[in-house]
Amino acid sequence: MTIDDEVRERLRNDPVMAELLDEHDPYSERDWEEFERLVVAIINQQLSTASATAVRERVFDLLEYEITPETVLNADVDALRDAGLSGTKVEYIRNTAVAFEEHDYSRDAMREYSDEEVVERLTEITGIGAWTARMYLLFVLERGDVLPLGDLAVRRGIEQLYGDGSGEMSRAEMREIAERWRPYRSHAVRYIWAEYEAEK
Repeated sequence: MTIDDEVRERLRNDPVMAELLDEHDPYSERDWEEFERLVVAIINQQLSTASATAVRERVFDLLEYEITPETVLNADVDALRDAGLSGTKVEYIRNTAVAFEEHDYSRDAMREYSDEEVVERLTEITGIGAWTARMYLLFVLERGDVLPLGDLAVRRGIEQLYGDGSGEMSRAEMREIAERWRPYRSHAVRYIWAEYEAEK
């Protein structure tokens, strides 16, 4: 995903977002294969960025950087756990591998589905929740208007940038703020992540 002039112009209508556009370049993440990015999202579940990165590197090294349903299903379960995956995450990744062998979740196959239809299809896989499915919308399908408020960093980032310092904001308040970014909320979210990580 990249940002073009139309998106920049829209986001710059928000003074807070205008500052973030000048400070960050959140488009450095490489293109991912479809299954590979879901494995990353499962690894990232409920882990800090640093911890998730460390586990991902060990898992990818174990699989010799060939992250496919076949390599996951052929991998030794104990070795996956030794790489840092919990037993539950091993199960989730294996469930996802089986699902990818049985169904087509590719970019081409999902092209005609709405965002919510994609989420519905993916969350049929045990271990894929709404947050993980929305990461797929953002990073694989590159849908332009995804607002993953299930992501803690997005919520904390919005609170820090737009709150008055009085504490947590409701999700309704966050959605109201995000209305000014439509139809490019995915891009705004990338800048919020970049700022949140920079402030940690």
